[in-house]
Amino acid sequence: MIANYKLEVDGVEKILQITSAYCIGYTGRNIEKTMEHIRELSEIGIPEPEEVPMLYPVRISSLIQEQPLEVIGTKTSGEAEIVLIFGDNEGEVYVTVGSDHTDRALEETDINKSKQVCDKPFAAKAWKLESVIDHWDLLELSSEIYLDGQWVKYQSDKISAILPFESIKEYLNKKEIALPNSIFFSGTVPLMDGFKYGTKFKMVFTDPVHQDEIIAIYEINNIERRK
Repeated sequence: MIANYKLEVDGVEKILQITSAYCIGYTGRNIEKTMEHIRELSEIGIPEPEEVPMLYPVRISSLIQEQPLEVIGTKTSGEAEIVLIFGDNEGEVYVTVGSDHTDRALEETDINKSKQVCDKPFAAKAWKLESVIDHWDLLELSSEIYLDGQWVKYQSDKISAILPFESIKEYLNKKEIALPNSIFFSGTVPLMDGFKYGTKFKMVFTDPVHQDEIIAIYEINNIERRK
């Protein structure tokens, strides 16, 4: 399958073809904290991954921009993630923010399916990798959820908590993944206070050096409420 997506880069709109999509899980830079997190998840019934990091293919049809996300059930939630988008060649790389929205109830049974059943929103604005790579660890991810009529802070941290770009790319090369025309949801920062389930999700990627932000907001519509 091939799908076209719009990206605004340096104020110019580009059309990029996407032929494959993945989520990369367990990309914490501190391996001890990552393993501790895996053990914590195991205690609440979420299976341990086969390897760390872990690659999960997702549907190209799940990729959405600037539109509501439809879910089934009340226990789905987003996570603000670094999103890497590779163009027609490996030297053309863009960075933006997206959400690995996941069914937390299904996650206890099958992590890959829990990701597959939920669409994956990502922002329509992006930065060229070359414009941020020299201050990568200073970039910041944050998110908020809309809960009971108000926005609640959900995540906030520098992406130094996540594997650097070079390590992510090395991992993908080791997995023999074709990078051109691919998109990767490449890791998140810790939640402030555990999973919460709201009706909107806001994610922000901040570049303090260039004083720039990428912001994306999406609604979460539970279609079971239509009954």
